[in-house]
Amino acid sequence: MVGVAPFTIQHGYAAYHGPIPAGAAHRHAAFQIVTAPEGEVTILDAAGVPHRAAALLVTPMTRHRLLAVPEAETFFVDPQSALADRLRAVSSPRAGIAVLHDLRPDDIHRQAALASAVLDPRLVAAMALPHLAMPEVAARVGLSPQRLRALARAELGLPLARWRIWARLQRAAEAMRDGRPLAEAAVTAGFADQSHLTRWMREMMGLTPAEVLPALRDHPGPAV
Repeated sequence: MVGVAPFTIQHGYAAYHGPIPAGAAHRHAAFQIVTAPEGEVTILDAAGVPHRAAALLVTPMTRHRLLAVPEAETFFVDPQSALADRLRAVSSPRAGIAVLHDLRPDDIHRQAALASAVLDPRLVAAMALPHLAMPEVAARVGLSPQRLRALARAELGLPLARWRIWARLQRAAEAMRDGRPLAEAAVTAGFADQSHLTRWMREMMGLTPAEVLPALRDHPGPAV
């Protein structure tokens, strides 16, 4: 894989290139691809078993911890993207963490920007509306809230509520990158307050906003 911009948020994925600190165990609602330009990266699974390779894939809702590495490229791929279709095909959810082979940089940029060809279109449409209350989202896509939640579990393998929080974290990261104070970024993204944002970022990323902020503010330019 070739290098990416230090920090970008694009339609379908987010990417970071640089040092990665050791964080707490966590689980997020996206596929994570971690690569080492030189050497290997190491990820511990929920049982503390290390997985080492030049490129690793973590499936959504897999509890894990990434060991500190001085330089790495990490991608968070939205599960409703065409690239996620490909990642689902190469790694069973039971695997959790898998060695990744033969994924070219162009694949990430092109396929992550496209909508899934496998997921129910109503689910994809619902996932594009994380800022709306669940009853309104369900009504817009022609499903009951219960049916929509069941559809997400069946096709994504994760609760739709988790995905909606992950989408809010992405919005908070964008606001933080653009220079907004943490408290303002939290409210802008739909969290009750800064503490609410901190709790969910630690749970889903293993880091606090204060730990993430330097990487974001070092590269405040727009996503490209």
